[in-house]
Amino acid sequence: MMQYSGNTALDIQPYGDSAVIIRFGGHISEEVNSRVHAAAACMEERPFPGFVECIPAFTSLTIFYDVYAVSNIKKGVSPFALVKKEVTERLSHIMTGRKEERRVMEIPVCYGGDFGPDLEEVAEMNDLTPEDVIRIHTEGEYLVYMLGFAPGFPFLGGMSERIRAPRKASPRPSIPAGSVGIAGMQTGVYPISTPGGWQLIGSTPLRLFRPEEHPPSLLRAGDTVKFVRITAEEYSRIKEGAE
Repeated sequence: MMQYSGNTALDIQPYGDSAVIIRFGGHISEEVNSRVHAAAACMEERPFPGFVECIPAFTSLTIFYDVYAVSNIKKGVSPFALVKKEVTERLSHIMTGRKEERRVMEIPVCYGGDFGPDLEEVAEMNDLTPEDVIRIHTEGEYLVYMLGFAPGFPFLGGMSERIRAPRKASPRPSIPAGSVGIAGMQTGVYPISTPGGWQLIGSTPLRLFRPEEHPPSLLRAGDTVKFVRITAEEYSRIKEGAE
């Protein structure tokens, strides 16, 4: 196991005038991302005076704070210096090599046709059949590295290189909520209707963004996602139940 100690300096830099960003590595990996989420959990459990929220990304954690509240911690010291000290103290003994218990979330998907208009194109560019693409996509287990781009949009890592596909040269002006797409070596699900350039291979009837709930996102950073193939009839039944 590895851990931060007093001899290991965190890379904490200012991010505007009311946030700091902590970088945990220079490349995307599960190990680096696990450090990000361990740090985020620690900050949520032990917030400092003036803490607002923290946002985990692929290799970094951004912590937002109330400048005025932080200034009251110690007069005459810059808010950034105070926050850096508070954050360093809280993360000084965080374990970074341990395996966190992750939620496993199953996402039902109806593939191809109107649900996934780019399925055949993705298959052709990889010298596969549409059935091959579906099989490979549903065999994988995907890590939610971060949420972003749109409310609740999960960036999922761990997709097989056999079904990688570039973004569309011309993004679609509107993609339906629930669309499952591929871009490069990533796969993801559009939680709301929005413009986008990912290759669409299917659609889920689940609502990923639920503004009336807390938290409003079905998925969380750090979750493991498995896609489960369903029929059009099952899609309609689940969709009706969800609404």
